[in-house]
Amino acid sequence: MSRPIRLMIVDDSMVARAVLSRMIEADGEFEIAAVAGSAESAIEALAHVVVDIVLLDLEMPGAGGLKSIPRIIEAARGAQIMIVSSFAEEGAEETVAALALGAADTLPKPGTGRFNGRFSEILVARLRALGRADTQSRETAALIARSQASGPALRAMASEPIELLALGASTGGIHALGNFFAALPPRIRVPILVTQHLPAAFMTVFARQLGVAANRPAVVAEDGMALVPDTLFIAPGDAHLTIAAGFDGLVVKLVRHAVSSGCLPSVDPMLASVGALLGRKGLGVVLTGMGRDGVEGAAKLVACGGAVLAQDEASSAVWGMPRAIADAGLAAAILPPDKLARRVSSRCSEK
Repeated sequence: MSRPIRLMIVDDSMVARAVLSRMIEADGEFEIAAVAGSAESAIEALAHVVVDIVLLDLEMPGAGGLKSIPRIIEAARGAQIMIVSSFAEEGAEETVAALALGAADTLPKPGTGRFNGRFSEILVARLRALGRADTQSRETAALIARSQASGPALRAMASEPIELLALGASTGGIHALGNFFAALPPRIRVPILVTQHLPAAFMTVFARQLGVAANRPAVVAEDGMALVPDTLFIAPGDAHLTIAAGFDGLVVKLVRHAVSSGCLPSVDPMLASVGALLGRKGLGVVLTGMGRDGVEGAAKLVACGGAVLAQDEASSAVWGMPRAIADAGLAAAILPPDKLARRVSSRCSEK
């Protein structure tokens, strides 16, 4: 039997800490390794205890949860951060900021007296998914390294300039996207599509914050929008972002059909449409995330002559989506986000 998933709960409310502990410990798959009433106390405790997940409230005395995320990530030595806070629902700005700083997932905390059964089920399911993915990643890293000592087989990538860049991500993706755009040249002269798994309510805030991080215009995509170079077109939370041929060039086409991954929005339709219309001149990048969303679309893009790059395991919050690309033999490169950005820039026209 595998060891339990170890957690730390960081919340200034003693009642919240006690209730969350009871909910989590009722499932034998988890162990509460530590609790803390402030971010500062959590950082001190993490010097002496090893955990897989840190449950973090955002509204606390002192430095607070949001500003402390980078320090907690550093102190936690690879543990995932899950935000459990009323701000996760009421303050989308704070939630997206937390994800951008490296939090892996968020969950709105119920109001006083509303820690009901449904919340408990959702919390445990999300923790289980995050903990299992992280534990699997840690436990299989050495095996992967041994079995692929020379690295996974990589596909050749065309050298001609691309005409469109498409990025897909899920858990940990906002932080990875920030690192990617920080290393990307300010102008690459092609439109940029982004599919990030987030609820629709967060997309406007996400677009605004990603635009600032990328130093480019960023919009939540709408059906029929003309694709403009060096502009980010972001999949809305209730539709898949694909492209179609318009009268004067490529345009956005939003679709809502079911996909095998169950994701909405999904990376698969985006990459497939890029392959169908652009072939060798389409380039996809799959960043950190749970599951396998993106692998089917990547296969179609590659079959049409395009290329796909994947984030490496060491820099991923959860090496699920990019690993699926690597395991399927579809990747032309497997690198951290900043180095992926340099590979992308090598395919961009200088004119």
